[in-house]
Amino acid sequence: MSTPSDSAPMTAEEVLRIRADFPILAAEVNGHPLAYLDSGATSQRPLAVLDAEREFATTMNSAVHRGAHTLAAEATELFEDARSTLARFIGARDDEIVWTSNATEAINLVAYSLSNASLGRGGEAAARLRFGEGDEIVTTEMEHHANLIPWQELAARTGATLRVIPLDDEGALRLDVAAELIGERARIVAVTHVSNVLGVINPVEQLIALAHAHGALVLLDACQSAPHLPLDVKALDVDFAVLSGHKMLGPTGIGALYGRRELLEIMPPFLTGGSMITTVTTTEAEYLPPPQRFEAGTQRVSQAIALAAAVDYLSAVGMPRIAAHEAALGRRLVDGLGAIEGVRVLGGGIDLPRVGLASIDVAGIHSHDVGQFLDDLGIAVRVGHHCAQPLHRRLGVTSSTRASTYLYTTDAEVDAVIAGTAAAIEFFRRGA
Repeated sequence: MSTPSDSAPMTAEEVLRIRADFPILAAEVNGHPLAYLDSGATSQRPLAVLDAEREFATTMNSAVHRGAHTLAAEATELFEDARSTLARFIGARDDEIVWTSNATEAINLVAYSLSNASLGRGGEAAARLRFGEGDEIVTTEMEHHANLIPWQELAARTGATLRVIPLDDEGALRLDVAAELIGERARIVAVTHVSNVLGVINPVEQLIALAHAHGALVLLDACQSAPHLPLDVKALDVDFAVLSGHKMLGPTGIGALYGRRELLEIMPPFLTGGSMITTVTTTEAEYLPPPQRFEAGTQRVSQAIALAAAVDYLSAVGMPRIAAHEAALGRRLVDGLGAIEGVRVLGGGIDLPRVGLASIDVAGIHSHDVGQFLDDLGIAVRVGHHCAQPLHRRLGVTSSTRASTYLYTTDAEVDAVIAGTAAAIEFFRRGA
């Protein structure tokens, strides 16, 4: 796909051309053209991604790293090429990318590896990864449950203390409190790059610098940033980062962990079994170096190949251009929804850059009712707590209605969400 330049804005015509690559966007729902505003949960897939997975399945389906026959060799080459493609996309080395089923598994991989190190696994080389009483794990009040519960469990297993960076009344991180919480006892700081509820891009650079000043590791939840922003894990200086393929034009069942090579080399494995070992006896085993050490069992070969096709698609459009397109859509959402009487845009007053995502609370109307009304109009949005109950509780709501955009979203679709929300309020209040 040719583009004018890496920084040129996406035109309306270009967005329409992009949409032609996504067959599902031509669908109708309830007699209306589909307006898909739920990409924050799962993005749609272009033909290039669908074709890549189908071509692998129909021409070279085989297990990787195991067979000596032609199909196995071809499959292995494509599988490792996919790893290289993703590594380039986020500024990492090939051997710093571990394939997982999703970002949730990737976070659990790190948490359980640290737990295993705390039990003495990995020997003296892994001593710096051990957690115990007096150590502290720091996360935030806005995290997705996937970046909270694994750390609750690590604290329970090791005796470490979980500390939580609070939010202000708008939902922004309290960086002043973070400076107090992240001290000499902090061992790891786990933070989301972009809130999946508020859409704001957090100033993670400050947290990373603070953590490293005290010798703590940093894990970045990049699920809502890798699909929408240029991401360079080396420039950010994070120790770990996680992402999920189905949020960035890829298939479900594939995610990845980025880890600094020197850390992956000393981390004991999380899952064990075939494909991650060198020598096995009935009493002990020796493990392969990373990343294979963390890739036990049959791998997600077709999914990894399809994810690489998704990364190529995003790169061809240009991540800076996608970010600019979504920033404009996000501002349009916040301004339009916020102008409706009775609508509260969660985090709408935070003075930070944002992606194309907005969550709202409508006074007197349940989020599910708003979402159902919009669905009747063919508009797909997300309703509920979005796996972020602590954040909703802090902001005084139990659930919200979330609209989230992507590179294929048009201004007209955003306007449809705004008009549909206004119509929903009129409908339910008229019937009250």
